[in-house]
Amino acid sequence: MGQGTLGSFAAPLFGAGLLTSWEAIGLDNPQNKTEAYWDLVKSQFNLAEGLHYFNNASLGASSTHIQQATNTFRNLLDGFPSKYMWGGWEDEKEEVRRKVANLFSVSPEEIALTHNTTEGMNLIARSFDLNPGDEVILADHEHASGTIPWEVWQETKGITLVRPELPILPKTVSDLVEVYEKAITPKTKVISMCHIVNTNGMVLPVKQVSKMAHEKGILVAVDGAQSAGMFTIDLRDLNCDFYTASSHKWLFSPKGVGIFYAKKESQDFLKPLIVARGHTDTSIRRLENYNTRNLPEVLGLGASIDFHHIIGGERIHQRTFELKKYFRSKLEGDSRFTIKTPALDDLSGAIQVVEVNGQDVKDVKEQLWDRYGIDCRPMSSKGLNALRLSFAIYITKKDIDYLVAALKALAA
Repeated sequence: MGQGTLGSFAAPLFGAGLLTSWEAIGLDNPQNKTEAYWDLVKSQFNLAEGLHYFNNASLGASSTHIQQATNTFRNLLDGFPSKYMWGGWEDEKEEVRRKVANLFSVSPEEIALTHNTTEGMNLIARSFDLNPGDEVILADHEHASGTIPWEVWQETKGITLVRPELPILPKTVSDLVEVYEKAITPKTKVISMCHIVNTNGMVLPVKQVSKMAHEKGILVAVDGAQSAGMFTIDLRDLNCDFYTASSHKWLFSPKGVGIFYAKKESQDFLKPLIVARGHTDTSIRRLENYNTRNLPEVLGLGASIDFHHIIGGERIHQRTFELKKYFRSKLEGDSRFTIKTPALDDLSGAIQVVEVNGQDVKDVKEQLWDRYGIDCRPMSSKGLNALRLSFAIYITKKDIDYLVAALKALAA
């Protein structure tokens, strides 16, 4: 299988061929904002029959186009393994890097293509040569994959992990900024924070914290697992030093692909988790030098970003907050429910958490699945006792109506 075959298969996946197929079904129409349009988007996801999937914050689905693109790359690899594993796809891999960089408004030389958020957090936490007594701030809503790397790689050396408590329902962004401000001391070296917490969907003030931290010579690392793809993100504007994300959630990429951003000025702090031949590379590519890896999934990430762009980043951004407000309006004033996610758009997006008052969340979750085929995540930590509901772009208002009707039936 030669380069001619690569041209006939791979080029449409990255270029005009795939665009034409999406034009044919109308996904690229920037003026179409009707519910019928979002029904069309939903039709691109082949979810199991009878499943009502509100659990995207755990794991996203890939559209059929993304699956097809990835499978085509798998077939090419198996047709000529050594060619495509080691060198045959260098240009395609760099094209994926450029697409990721463009999505986040940064340079391709600031993007590494990794496996997931957990890898990125380990890469950051293991890199620093901190001294006993130095402090790293990790608020109490951080994901385990964002805290354990710091515990293993730094706390065992005598570094202090400072764990301030975040309010569950802050009224303003300043309420959250103040928590970090009070936690900073002259010994603080790094602030590691989620962009969106996985517990109740709060958006944390990365931009404001980064500004405050940099004024004091403190670095900021961001766990972007729940934000990448949900809404528009300009990493230059956020001004954090590092940002790591799993693209298999809100970008719907193949599973086991991640995105790692390191500001050019902050890259010298980082050390690769894995070293192999080529470890002397001074570019950000040294952080993804695994030798053999699953390249079809990496290239499938390129198709997922194509899918994101065809629908339109701004339209996805607007839809995120439209669905959030629609859902909240359906429960507003109903004393049987307590929404435990902040209401302001600056403080939450497509993850909303709701308690069915007086009922154990695990029981409610089981009943939703057994009686209605609704999959979501029960959240018991932080006293939430609430369902975590994800409104990805394949969720329609009809889906939310179905969900709300089920919740009200259980509440009755």
